[in-house]
Amino acid sequence: MSTAAIYRTSAIKRSRRTRRQVEELENAIHAVAAAEKPVTIRGLFYRVVSKGLVSKTEQGYRQVQNRVLLMRRRGDLPYGWVADGTRWQVKPKTYSSIEQALQNTATCYRRALWDRQNVHVEVWAEKDAIRSVIHPVTDEFDVPLMVARGFASETFLWETAQEIIADDKPAVIYQLGDHDPSGLAAWKHIQRRLTEFAPRAEFHFERLAVTPAQITEHRLPTRPTKTTDSRAADFDGDSVEVDALPSPILRDLVREAIEFWIDDEALRLTEIAERCEREVLYSIASWSRSGSWSWLDREPES
Repeated sequence: MSTAAIYRTSAIKRSRRTRRQVEELENAIHAVAAAEKPVTIRGLFYRVVSKGLVSKTEQGYRQVQNRVLLMRRRGDLPYGWVADGTRWQVKPKTYSSIEQALQNTATCYRRALWDRQNVHVEVWAEKDAIRSVIHPVTDEFDVPLMVARGFASETFLWETAQEIIADDKPAVIYQLGDHDPSGLAAWKHIQRRLTEFAPRAEFHFERLAVTPAQITEHRLPTRPTKTTDSRAADFDGDSVEVDALPSPILRDLVREAIEFWIDDEALRLTEIAERCEREVLYSIASWSRSGSWSWLDREPES
């Protein structure tokens, strides 16, 4: 068989975007990223889909992905506006001097916020992609952000349960994940295994997103539920990815959920202690700048 017989010209012609359509897409991407920063690529995709600028297909997703890459390389879209929670660097924290270490310790010092609170709070995310979207909130409130990446492993769940047992407080577990058979099953799996690993602990479980009410309220874009999923028989309707919710809404959901459990007076006392203790650390760092540690930086004699 000849090569020509195998590779024929496709009868389907892909329409090219006009200059005006490209500008409209780029303007929408820039506006969404500016409003939601940081936002994931999939989050940008869902937002421009809702504006009717690309199709809700893999081809449409690639169009957004490629356009974002071009805009960033041209300098039209700041790199820090787009989140990638799926890759990270592992490196020990090191310092050039004791002075630098002390200064960094003073700057970064934080009192454990939940030591004075009456509950243990955790936020679970089904997927890596939204980690960098909601981490600014969990970091602000000193709340563990648990990234399960689908079904949480037995080891991860056991270790979490041991921390809950050691904390000896009622445990509040929030979760954000896809509204689909797998996402809901993964959430049930977390609840079941944590309660089995910590049978005497008092648990409060709540799914923050995605819920059927949010799908209706925000008119979130859906996708057909995979019929090949063995759990699909017990699932009703189309599926929705958690990335479909705008980043500010995700952050607000997490913030409101955490703030509900914070005792304001206990927080005030923690903040006072933190400020005083940070000043002590700054004083030590200042003392080190006077040269008290300079002998440690001398070259060893041969």
